[in-house]
Amino acid sequence: MNIWISIGFLVIAYLMGSVSSAVWLGKIMRGVDVRELGSGNAGFANVIRHLGPWVGIPVLIIDTLKGYFAVQLAYLIPGIDSGSEQLQMWQILFGIAALIGHLFPIYTGFRGGKGVATGLGIVLALYPVGALLSFVVFLIAFLASRYWSLGSMMAGISFPLFVLLLFPGSNAPLSIFSWIVAAVLLITHQKNIDRILKGKERKARLFSLRNKNQGQNPT
Repeated sequence: MNIWISIGFLVIAYLMGSVSSAVWLGKIMRGVDVRELGSGNAGFANVIRHLGPWVGIPVLIIDTLKGYFAVQLAYLIPGIDSGSEQLQMWQILFGIAALIGHLFPIYTGFRGGKGVATGLGIVLALYPVGALLSFVVFLIAFLASRYWSLGSMMAGISFPLFVLLLFPGSNAPLSIFSWIVAAVLLITHQKNIDRILKGKERKARLFSLRNKNQGQNPT
């Protein structure tokens, strides 16, 4: 019976991940679909650049929280022991389901974001120390380059390295998941990588609070 309950929670985790805050808040607060602006990505970086931080920051918070709380669904499975390998396995599976939901949201035509904020929420729930260390890497890379995309990719790549350093050979499921997160972020940022290599990636304007015009280059 528990397996069917767990599968039900797996579906719920996907539906939670499918909540496209970038699309919905963009329409509610600015009357536009952010997927029609810039890169067409339904993520916080594209929202901040084109709709401003007053929309982008709530998107960042919501997308992070949906990943975090999707992982917590594992604690609702009847009879599962806290701290057990079985619990961690379901946490990882629920996290993956939420990430898939964010990338391919059923509510908005399967056109979602790149998984950065939702991935952050998932790893915060699974391994907060590694998540915070990766966030430091993001800040360093972003502030040095002013590329949202480069900061996100560097954070994603650093996460499995922190897992290997702090849990060497002792936590295979978490290690495998960390590499999945890194791979997803690299795959979803392929266009950004191409623009960086060509010198065409647009840099973020730090501390700018004004809304962005729709005709700007993609992020």
